[in-house]
Amino acid sequence: MNNGTLLLSRGDVERLLTPDACIAAVEDAFRQLALGQVPPPGILGMHSGDGGFHVKAGFLALDRPYFAAKLNANFPQNAIRNGLPTIQGAVILSDAGNGAPLAIMDSISITALRTAAATAVAAKYLAREECGTALICGCGGQAAAQLRALLRVRRPRQVLAYDQAAAKAAAFAISLGKELAIPIVAAPNLAEAVGQSDLVVTCTTAQRFFVTRKMVRPGTFIAAVGADSESKQEIDPDLMAQATVVTDLTEQACRIGDLHHAIAAGTMTPGDVHAELGEVVSGRKQGRMSTDEIVVFDSTGTGLQDVAAAIATYRHALNAGAGTRFPFS
Repeated sequence: MNNGTLLLSRGDVERLLTPDACIAAVEDAFRQLALGQVPPPGILGMHSGDGGFHVKAGFLALDRPYFAAKLNANFPQNAIRNGLPTIQGAVILSDAGNGAPLAIMDSISITALRTAAATAVAAKYLAREECGTALICGCGGQAAAQLRALLRVRRPRQVLAYDQAAAKAAAFAISLGKELAIPIVAAPNLAEAVGQSDLVVTCTTAQRFFVTRKMVRPGTFIAAVGADSESKQEIDPDLMAQATVVTDLTEQACRIGDLHHAIAAGTMTPGDVHAELGEVVSGRKQGRMSTDEIVVFDSTGTGLQDVAAAIATYRHALNAGAGTRFPFS
């Protein structure tokens, strides 16, 4: 019996979906994909003025079959021009057995949490166990979720925070340092910060690469999170070519990730990709192969992550009696 669709706000999602729960859900989803238990997720993107829209969708079977579609608007100039978030949208979660819409939830929080969860899963399998310094590069809306999730799988002795707007990095360092009880230092120089770090997360809206091969020391793990459209780029194609590259979805990374730019520059082909993350999680491909290996995780964000995070949120909401019911009929 359907008692209506559950409406969940950003605050609801943030209260209900913990980093640990999201990491577990996303890891399992990647494993199911690699084992052929779910179909590949889909994506549709369209430009609009200084921004754009994309729809990411996927299926996943747990206690029942589920389908989720996320509509995200991405307008990088929103904060300055309109006082609005860069990313806005909604996730619709449906019962894939009968088509009933089970929940509609805020996409800002889902996107941040599931993207950070993928970074954590990748770091779990691809980063060295010992981590002296981690760098968060780009201190916008994604940064806090990235750091919170990362600390569930690795424990660096210190964290560096870099942003082109130095004040944002300083505020992030103070706020998250207090929350997480870990030393966080605002880094004034990007090249020096990258060179000091064992683990680097780039979560920016950059349209031109800024992490180069010369900056990165042996053994570094880089989670390249920002490039989720063909116009965005964070990692030098020469660095991509010399690193071990693992993607969330290779076909998608070829179109919109940092891999897309490496292919365009002629430094890589799709066949040069070592593995998809699900292949590593499932044991079908090896993860890190040496302590000196530089590993880049090209994270473009998939509908599979969205449906995994949405299901976890929905099930926690049912248990907690959270959200508001809305009968469309």
